[in-house]
Amino acid sequence: MKRTLLILASIAFSAATFAQDNPPKEEFKPSGKIWGYAFGDYYTKLHADSLNRGNAQYSNVPKDMNAFDLRRVYLGYDYNISEKFSTELLVSHEGQTLGDGTRTLFLKVADVRWKNIFKNTDLVVGQQPTLAFPMLTEKIWGYRSIEKTVFDMRKGAVSSDLGISLQGRFDDAGNYGYNLMVANGTGQKFETDVYKKYYGDVWAKFMGQRIILDLYGDHESVRLLPGFHKAKTSFKFFAAYQSEALTVGLEAYQQMQKAYVVVGDSITDPKADTSDATVMGVSVWVRGMIIKEKLNFFARYDMYNPDVKFDANKFYFTGGAPVTENFITAGLDYTPHKNVHIMPNIWYNGYSNRTKNAKGLTKSDNDLVARITFWYIFK
Repeated sequence: MKRTLLILASIAFSAATFAQDNPPKEEFKPSGKIWGYAFGDYYTKLHADSLNRGNAQYSNVPKDMNAFDLRRVYLGYDYNISEKFSTELLVSHEGQTLGDGTRTLFLKVADVRWKNIFKNTDLVVGQQPTLAFPMLTEKIWGYRSIEKTVFDMRKGAVSSDLGISLQGRFDDAGNYGYNLMVANGTGQKFETDVYKKYYGDVWAKFMGQRIILDLYGDHESVRLLPGFHKAKTSFKFFAAYQSEALTVGLEAYQQMQKAYVVVGDSITDPKADTSDATVMGVSVWVRGMIIKEKLNFFARYDMYNPDVKFDANKFYFTGGAPVTENFITAGLDYTPHKNVHIMPNIWYNGYSNRTKNAKGLTKSDNDLVARITFWYIFK
């Protein structure tokens, strides 16, 4: 009897010890958080393009105009339904107004994520950030509060779209990965045809994730008439080196626009026909630390060509934009708190006309803006 009691006591003691070393797994509790940020400026227009060309932020603002402006306000809510499922909801103001000029919001993101639907891969369904720039390029640039990336600024793709995506990694460490997406291609607007937009990218990180490489592509067709289709196909390369003190980046893209141009030898050419255009953009930038956690700097240069196939000897009925653009921004980032940024900067967009006999301000002109940008984050 004593031996039996000793054995039972030993078993009970071992079980208690094991339970202490391996406590029961804590029960999952659904949870959510509200987050957001806002950025805007006080700006003054120092110089205005004489022909009001372009469609960038200040392209049609008159000289000497000055104002306080809110360029973006985000309000988001992330909710963890279970260990396998989470959701995102984001509403945004990005300059849009009602008929009376009152600022308004729109739905930017509303998706559900099925985590690890298979190893190292999530399935996302709904209105979600696209692969074009929000998921990687924009984050590494780090100054969306100053300006969009070149692919975004020149309207190469939309920032969010309604569809389904796979977002995965090839390794457990997260050094190599891929993303695939099928969506409407209409951004935040309703779908208007049966054609879908296909997105894809592969990325890799080296040297302790200091070097980042990304190769992206997308394709979308549009049917105008029976037997007549237009299509856009984009390819983009991104490379960056990032460290605590300095980050440099390069983004370059090309977009083939099939049947987007109608061109002839003259304004009366009876043989004028559809043709293709090729858009190209290149951006190089640097940002770095001057005083740790207090003062940083940034500088960027973009080159944009709306049609590398433009021929000054032809007459373009539609498409074939003759004006190339060059963008420059530079400034300082003062951070009195990690979630509060005050950034004096300059914003410049230059225009160069490639048509024959273009002279003076028609040949070359620019928009120049001085700003104090504010950016604050709440989460």
